[in-house]
Amino acid sequence: MSKIDESGLFQSRIQSLPLVYRGKVRDSYAVSGDQLLIVTTDRLSAFDVVMRQPIPDKGKVLNAMSNFWFEKLAHVTPNHLTGIAPESVVAGNELDQVRGRAVVAMKLKPLPVEAVVRGYLIGSGWKDYQRGGSVCGIELPRGLQMASKLPEPLFTPANKAELGTHDENISFERMQQIVGAELAFRIRSISLALYSAASEYAATRGIIIADTKFEFGIDGRGDLRLMDEVLTADSSRFWPADRYVEGSSPPSFDKQFVRDWLETQNWDKTPPPPDLPSDVIERTAAKYREALLRLTGNTVGR
Repeated sequence: MSKIDESGLFQSRIQSLPLVYRGKVRDSYAVSGDQLLIVTTDRLSAFDVVMRQPIPDKGKVLNAMSNFWFEKLAHVTPNHLTGIAPESVVAGNELDQVRGRAVVAMKLKPLPVEAVVRGYLIGSGWKDYQRGGSVCGIELPRGLQMASKLPEPLFTPANKAELGTHDENISFERMQQIVGAELAFRIRSISLALYSAASEYAATRGIIIADTKFEFGIDGRGDLRLMDEVLTADSSRFWPADRYVEGSSPPSFDKQFVRDWLETQNWDKTPPPPDLPSDVIERTAAKYREALLRLTGNTVGR
């Protein structure tokens, strides 16, 4: 499906440019030897399986959120954006597929690690802590609870997984072996600075950023750049500050409605997934839109 309708864009079909890659959410096309058109579709993955129904406006929300943060955090580190309008690189009959949901980005060499920053004890970090009092090998004080604010944000890298498999948490020492010590220290420093700046801003909008992940790549000149998506509802855990209670898992602005519904189904978390009911799709779409509105004050147009 490439036609844009009320149900959303499940898959782009840009014929005027060669397809490079389809990920879980994004489709990439070659614009030139050193530039890519990246289209953010409305696909949604849960438990590393892409659902069969799109979430209306999800791609536009993620694209708008990333662009917002890329601009706001440009003083911290350079990113992959070129500033070229995506509408200028496709055919006239393909404009609806890119408008509001695509960027023209530099073609980078992606680094094989994800830069995860955790400000609160939740998810896999909470499970690690329950098992041994540490997160990814970093010792933490006793007595912390689910969703406790950590004494200071933790940098916990992960090995990028192949499509359809889970990322693997790794130690910082292992990251140094993979990318080199100098680059590992730079990425850790930049990631913590990005999280700090974003968290401070989000707090003014009544949002807690519990954790997030960043991806970096190397450009043709050998410079490090922030890439992919940044601080979206897919790559981050956003909590409403007015509903945060230590000791319980706060509601989040993401695909939790989908995950919760899937957990009630007789499904083994392998393809094909069950069809999502319309109310789950609608509630999930509303959460994504609310996250964009609360963080940026903006909405997406159709």
